[in-house]
Amino acid sequence: MAHLFSNLPLLISDTGNNKILYHIIVIIFAGFAAFIPRYFPILFFSTRKIPEWFNEWMKYVPVSLFTALVVKNMFVTTAGYHFVPFGHVDQIIAALIVMVIAYFTRSMSISVVTGLIAVWLLSLVL
Repeated sequence: MAHLFSNLPLLISDTGNNKILYHIIVIIFAGFAAFIPRYFPILFFSTRKIPEWFNEWMKYVPVSLFTALVVKNMFVTTAGYHFVPFGHVDQIIAALIVMVIAYFTRSMSISVVTGLIAVWLLSLVL
């Protein structure tokens, strides 16, 4: 891809065979790549009526994604991706504490802070 931009005038410096210009163009394209998937759904759904069943279904997506990430981190090892039921006992106990706190307080911030403190304290003890 560097040969595509080799004939363009230098933007900042000529060090490293137009590396600075190349990086700036990559950053611009990355910005577009990050912007487009966020913009088009807003553009598409802002003028349409979303069905109630879809809204009801979408309420569970963040919880399920977060659960999948947390459970994978607690019960799957990165060395070969094997299921280990008691590989991270401190994290499992902290998760149980957070579930109880979240159930009674219904506060995301209190749950997150409690989870961080629980993991830290349990990692010191266990």
